Amino acid sequence: MTTLLLRNGAVHSPADPFATAMVVENDTVAWIGAEGAAAAHVDAVDAVLDLGGALVTPAFVDAHVHATATGLAATGLDLTGVPSLAHALTALAEYTKARGLYGPGRVVLGHGWDDTGWPEGRPPTPAELDRAAGGATVYLSRTDVHSAACSPALLALVPGEHGDTPLTGATHHVARAAAYAALTPADRLAAHRVTRERAAALGIGTLHECGGPEIAGEADFRALATLAAEEAGPDVVGYWGALAHDAEHARALRADLGAHGLGGDLFIDGSLGSHTACLHAPYADDPGTGLTHLDAEQVATHLAACTRAGIQAGFHAIGDAAIGAILAAARDLIAGPHAAAFRALRHRVEHAELLDADAVKAFAALGLTASVQPAFDAAWGGPDGMYARRLGAERAALMNPLAALSAAGVPLAFGSDAPVTPLDPWGTIRAAAFHRTPGQRISVRAAFAAHTRGGHRAAGRDDAGVLVPGAPATYAVWDTTELVVQAPDTRLSGWSTDPRSGTPGLPDLDPELPLPRCLRTAVRGTTVYAAEGALDPA
Repeated sequence: MTTLLLRNGAVHSPADPFATAMVVENDTVAWIGAEGAAAAHVDAVDAVLDLGGALVTPAFVDAHVHATATGLAATGLDLTGVPSLAHALTALAEYTKARGLYGPGRVVLGHGWDDTGWPEGRPPTPAELDRAAGGATVYLSRTDVHSAACSPALLALVPGEHGDTPLTGATHHVARAAAYAALTPADRLAAHRVTRERAAALGIGTLHECGGPEIAGEADFRALATLAAEEAGPDVVGYWGALAHDAEHARALRADLGAHGLGGDLFIDGSLGSHTACLHAPYADDPGTGLTHLDAEQVATHLAACTRAGIQAGFHAIGDAAIGAILAAARDLIAGPHAAAFRALRHRVEHAELLDADAVKAFAALGLTASVQPAFDAAWGGPDGMYARRLGAERAALMNPLAALSAAGVPLAFGSDAPVTPLDPWGTIRAAAFHRTPGQRISVRAAFAAHTRGGHRAAGRDDAGVLVPGAPATYAVWDTTELVVQAPDTRLSGWSTDPRSGTPGLPDLDPELPLPRCLRTAVRGTTVYAAEGALDPA
């Protein structure tokens, strides 16, 4: 047995709002209490960690990631924040030449460009990519990963005529698979390790991997699961985005891949940035209404198959029409004999962005979990943001209705959709607390719960995500500012720093202040990250 006493800090626990110390036995929280009682444990433990005033919290859950793409973006060509098309092409040319990838027969993978803010007002053409990379095979996913700019060498591998615009829908999936075919098993392993290491350094203890046949493929999904089982690091909960035809097929899919559920990025639609989210009414800046990857019958079949098999289902749905297809299928199911099973499985909707008041009420009534990304609003919300350009002000105001979902009692799980937005849990909580639509802000406390316990509950784990005796010892230690209780707007309640409130404090996430810095992360008692020179146990 290995025991560790953490003391002289602040422990965020509902068991004791004034806790300053915690004892961990092997993989379990054994005791939480005040500093006065901590001394009694010193002689009974194997090691003592003096927190020096640091904060201990449950480790975060990122409820929606793509490990391979995230790792590749971290080590490859990252075009996030590039201010213009000209800068993007220059970055591509410099990257290919510096890494010996310039010229025919080479494969270049990149991510993150966003033409909505570029002065040129358009994405790169295949010919421009060809010139910049000297004829290399180039795949550059847009920031939302629902379209990609591709060079002529890559387009030659995709059936059909494509023109100069980025690929979307099924043709994009074919292009991505062709580009990713150049990755070796060692490349994928390196990407997976980078993602898990980065997550651990940010206080993330669990990642929900959203894989699928059109994302990174079966071999990739299996390799990540194997790595997580064999090497210390954040836990990985795998969701496989493949359509189930009936209950037997659903069971076979899950058993074959060891998937936790059949959902994640099982695409009903695409994204707003790429004009592929499926809408009831046309876009404000385009005559179309987006793309539909699954029709209403397929959505209903998958939901019914998983419910009858006792397997959690889920879909990627951003537009109101895509979300409406899920709600219609769910209403039909709960009208039959499977209503209790349906609600118990906590079926998930990933992103769930464009919801009106009726849709929010339906989520609550149907027991659906909203797996959402507040950083999307920080990146694209507001009166001058991409959402407003794509949808117009009225519909854009309905996007990412966090306060409405929370008030209705809809279970929330927060994630990043990395690499779409970065792994950044405290930044995600800040984005929720300072939503660009003020009426949709939620408290830091509610956002923290969604990014910790909410993620575990979304995967059916009700014992995790909170530090109480008997709970898994998956936690993070933080160097942070004064602890407060932050209201869901720019004000701080008058009792925020008053200990008489009996409410555990959290870091002040005012946008003018630095975010907390992770000093240590443990997963079931095993340290998976320790900042250099910080907090060594004695």
